[in-house]
Amino acid sequence: MPHSPDDKKRAITRLRRIRGQAEALERSIADGADCGPVLQQLAAMRGAVNGLMADVLEGHLRESFGHADCSIEALQDPAHARTHEAIDEISSLVRSYLK
Repeated sequence: MPHSPDDKKRAITRLRRIRGQAEALERSIADGADCGPVLQQLAAMRGAVNGLMADVLEGHLRESFGHADCSIEALQDPAHARTHEAIDEISSLVRSYLK
């Protein structure tokens, strides 16, 4: 769950975009659009949802394991650096699978 005001704003903006895509898809189907454009709209929606899911998951990982609001001393700790690198690697891996 996004906790910072910027993260919440970004998540809500994405959700509104997804809602707009869903409404456009509904209109396309109601109007009897061809399958190709409908499939393209579905793929765009899937990408938007997957992107939101990746952002929320990354935020969760950072909050749970990365201690997002660390002091300078904590940032210089090698164990913290390894944890931060591991979270970056996991986030990158998850994003690649969600594409």
